[in-house]
Amino acid sequence: MGLTTLTGGLQRVVLPLKNLFEMVAGAVLAVMMFLTALDVGLRYIFNSPIPGALEIVEYMMAVIVPFALTVTAFNRAHIGVDLVMERFSKDVRVHVACLTHFLAFGLYALITWRCFLNIGEQYHSGMTSAVLHIPVYPFVVSLTAAFALLSLITLMHFLEQLTEVIARWTHS
Repeated sequence: MGLTTLTGGLQRVVLPLKNLFEMVAGAVLAVMMFLTALDVGLRYIFNSPIPGALEIVEYMMAVIVPFALTVTAFNRAHIGVDLVMERFSKDVRVHVACLTHFLAFGLYALITWRCFLNIGEQYHSGMTSAVLHIPVYPFVVSLTAAFALLSLITLMHFLEQLTEVIARWTHS
């Protein structure tokens, strides 16, 4: 099985998940904007804010940010400053990108593993939010899922870069 086949198979798994995460993040963002506007309106018009609105918004951010991060990573839309790297040859840049993706994959896999372990800890501790007593562990589950997907996306990008590195070695 070649790297291209493996990368293609990984992309078939990652793409639908990325699309799902993108839709969920967008829906949660829309609800968060509506809730915030409603809370501000009720606060200023009737002097009666929505109890726990800030808490709900905080939990929504725990879903939006990691889910959006997966979409950004898939689209390779991260902000990068190439002041140093643009001075190197294409070969060096490809090798550095391959190494960077490999190291990022390792980091994201480690974060995923630690988040996974944290799910059980949060569940058994019974930790909840202060005002509405919303359990914390479902949001740790969403964070773990997002980092697992981010790990797969980064692995996919690493394999793509590795394929390019190998192609450059065999053609030179």
